Amino acid sequence: MAVRIVTDSTCDIPLETARALGITIVPLTVFFGEQAYLDGIELDTAGFYSKLQTSKQSPRSSQPPPAAFQEAYMRLMNEGADGILSVHISSKLSGTYQSACTGRDALPDDMKKIPIEMIDSQIVSLGMGVPIMHAAEEARQGASLAELKARLLERIARTRVLFVLDTLEYLKRGGRVGGATALLGNILSVKPVLTFKNGEIVALERPRTRSKAYARIAQLVNEMGEVEEMGVIESDDEVGQQLVQSLKSVYSGEIPTYKLGAVLGAYAGPGVAGVMVLTKH
Repeated sequence: MAVRIVTDSTCDIPLETARALGITIVPLTVFFGEQAYLDGIELDTAGFYSKLQTSKQSPRSSQPPPAAFQEAYMRLMNEGADGILSVHISSKLSGTYQSACTGRDALPDDMKKIPIEMIDSQIVSLGMGVPIMHAAEEARQGASLAELKARLLERIARTRVLFVLDTLEYLKRGGRVGGATALLGNILSVKPVLTFKNGEIVALERPRTRSKAYARIAQLVNEMGEVEEMGVIESDDEVGQQLVQSLKSVYSGEIPTYKLGAVLGAYAGPGVAGVMVLTKH
């Protein structure tokens, strides 16, 4: 039996893709007031953004309980996994990684003989999702746990995520602004270009319009050198396709699009588009 992969719902891997690759996704929970929804299971992207537009209450999220990870690990072990790679959203943005570690540590002693490698990705969304999908494919080909961990970390090191928000208001409400605080003084009149550094969200620039922000992202991607793979993450088709068109000016390869999940949408708000770039060695 091959090594199995566990992650959380902030990876933005479509559920059907995860099933096909044998990836186990443990969902976070999204709240609107007292109403709780499992991310991607009880609330999909379209349903979330519809609620976001109509709800008088700001959404919030909660990491999965340790028991959810413990259950996932035990199920995979009972299915015959000889190792597990568990990869999660940056610990500076969520308590999910710590919850996964607690779930692992609470396993019965007889199950602790199966190795579980934990990875704090220091990133989110496709920044960890694409490396995870590659790891799952390599696991099915028989790669060892040590090989999978090394290759995944190496891919994450070559990954950049750049994204544009319609407003910083949702990040501000959720306390996830991090290094983007310098932009808050002029929150409504910019379309900030953000990225990740040392596991936190940081601001790169603050163009005045969405089209200028997308053009700047294309320039920044062009400066990264040769690209191995690229993907766009979007809250809706319109903003996603606008970014895809900008990127096509500097990249001739395929640019698949993925939907931004409800947990990330709770802090990013509507009108979000970003790009994941995996550069070549």
